[in-house]
Amino acid sequence: MNNAAPAPVRTRGRPRGNPPTRESIISAARALFLERGYRRTTVRAVAGAAGVDPALIAYHFGSKKGLFADVMQFHCASALAVDDVLGGDPATLPDRLIDAVTDLWEDADFLQLTAQGDEAAEVIREYLERELLTRLVEFLGGRDATARATAVVTILGGLVYTRYLNPLPTPAALTPSETRHILAPALRAALAPRPRTATATGAGRRGSPASA
Repeated sequence: MNNAAPAPVRTRGRPRGNPPTRESIISAARALFLERGYRRTTVRAVAGAAGVDPALIAYHFGSKKGLFADVMQFHCASALAVDDVLGGDPATLPDRLIDAVTDLWEDADFLQLTAQGDEAAEVIREYLERELLTRLVEFLGGRDATARATAVVTILGGLVYTRYLNPLPTPAALTPSETRHILAPALRAALAPRPRTATATGAGRRGSPASA
């Protein structure tokens, strides 16, 4: 009987131990994007700060643009936790949506990241469309879920644009509490199920008087 211990199985991929993670790269990149801006931050500089080979950044993120997108998405997901926002009392969902948006955009670091030009604007659009809108449609359900979710995201997008991206004096002067008080009724109406309407032609045929 052979009692020899089996040879260890060699695993593919990165070596074991304490390999660098996506989170450590994102953290290093975030610090450099805040310090130097998007255009002056290089992949090589991020790799040096994270202590990894630049090829590892290309493997995980594809490019500097992809890395920046993940930094922004990570920041959005941390501040605008969609599961937490949707998981509370449905009656106060409009308040939580507005608070989540204002909390995110009142953060000084996030505002600095959003000033990085077209790259930041593209990430924000994708987050609103792919994360918030898609999750709202799933959460609301039913035949009119997409219409209701679209109305909500349109209101929140207008808030972002008129208060932060291209601020108008009146919306920008409001406190977050005042913003919630003003916009919550509109969000409540947007979230409400649409009433079913009878087909006009069918109703007309049923209700029309007989011909003389």
